[in-house]
Amino acid sequence: MNATELAAVLKRGESISVEFKRCGVQPEADTFETVCSFNNRFGGSIFLGVLDDGTVEGIDRTQATAIERNLANVVGNPKLFSTAPAIETERIEFDDKLVIRVWVPAGPAVVGFKHVIYDRVADVDRRITSETQIAQMHIRKQNHFSEQHVYRYLKLSDFRLDLLPRVRKMAAAKTPGHPWAEMDDMELMRSADLYGMNYDTGEEGFNLAAVMLLGRDEVISRIAPAYRTDAIVRRENLDRYDDRLIVTTNLIEAQELVSDFAKRYLPDRFMLEGDRSVSPRDIIIRELVSNLMIHREFVSPYPAKFLILNDGIHTENASKAIFQGQLAITSFKPVSKNPFIAKFFRNIGLADELGSGMRNLYKYSKPYSGKNPVLDDGDIFEAFAPVRWVGETTTGSDTSAYDDPINDPINDPINDPINDPGHEDETVNDPSSENAKRVTVRERELLELIREDESITYRRAAQALTVSESTVKRTLQALQTAGLIARKGSKKNGTWHILT
Repeated sequence: MNATELAAVLKRGESISVEFKRCGVQPEADTFETVCSFNNRFGGSIFLGVLDDGTVEGIDRTQATAIERNLANVVGNPKLFSTAPAIETERIEFDDKLVIRVWVPAGPAVVGFKHVIYDRVADVDRRITSETQIAQMHIRKQNHFSEQHVYRYLKLSDFRLDLLPRVRKMAAAKTPGHPWAEMDDMELMRSADLYGMNYDTGEEGFNLAAVMLLGRDEVISRIAPAYRTDAIVRRENLDRYDDRLIVTTNLIEAQELVSDFAKRYLPDRFMLEGDRSVSPRDIIIRELVSNLMIHREFVSPYPAKFLILNDGIHTENASKAIFQGQLAITSFKPVSKNPFIAKFFRNIGLADELGSGMRNLYKYSKPYSGKNPVLDDGDIFEAFAPVRWVGETTTGSDTSAYDDPINDPINDPINDPINDPGHEDETVNDPSSENAKRVTVRERELLELIREDESITYRRAAQALTVSESTVKRTLQALQTAGLIARKGSKKNGTWHILT
């Protein structure tokens, strides 16, 4: 790296893969915490001799060799690091000052420093103590797809063979003349890569993908005991829920159950595509539910969630991520998390080619709600699709393509809880104010945390709410935009203030 490249890094600031550290005669302990977190995440660069704000202070040139030697000795010390992470160093001249860059690649194993495991989230080294979080880190380090794990003692009788006629019919409807229509049950399972050989171990049999797609409920519960999809509506009863559906059956029926549950509670609108009328709601539900079924990590103890809240639809599922942060439609590079399951869903018409789900969400979310979706990848993949409820108006969006509202079921007052005269949603503003805002459960919980501790960090809030730090950031931004809170002071040392 040269001075010009370093200047660009300094301008962008700290991130999930960049950390600035002041350095005296030797690196401080927090430098090695960052080495640990970079190894456990996606790798990154530590720049010694740079302050948090990107100002280059430089290091003492006479100490450069000693600093590099200290780095190598500490990283290689088995009493300090459970497994020695790989590092490389280089010296960079910048404005007559010396900066040492420490490059840390992502390692094949989860590493601990002084018996503590650290993970990198945004620009923070997070101390990991939860067994669930540690399990997610090990999953991320695996270099194989867990769906391919073979269970050699599974038999055809362990599967819902009664679903296969339906599978053949769906495949033929998607692709006339589909070869599955003429195959017997075992041939279909082999063709769909649900039965085969694990070439690492030499074992032959049905795999985890087969279990999740077609397994009997009791077989699924024994092989993947933590597997479930939790669908919740929470719009009126913010303390608990209005309705709930817990699904633990095979993915084919689970897709239908969760989709039907969502359609009961989400308003439907129609728009014209050429001369064809389509339902953005149904397309959005299809993409969100398909993602929950296809792209989750089934060996994780984290349950998948489909939440219908006052601001829209939120989904969460465990993921084996290669990227951390918000996904952008312009730079998104899709990677299949479960290629066998994804291929099966494509064959029966419940999914399209890789990457189409995100494109469809962006395409149909704007006409449905007037806003774009938000997708965050990481150990927990989170998706948010806004919803425009009855009585709300879109901002800056074209609604001229919608059908006549007389034929729109969302205008039926019988099915509209907002028209219930005995129901009042809790607000944090004066209801007469133009800025009155309905508060979601997560926002209300975050407001309570701020009341208790105005200096609360993203990390502590995420741990208290059992959500990701990106979710906390997005919720805080929403509260700021609504004029409910304000930030005073610096990014690292400031405090939050409630304005109501």
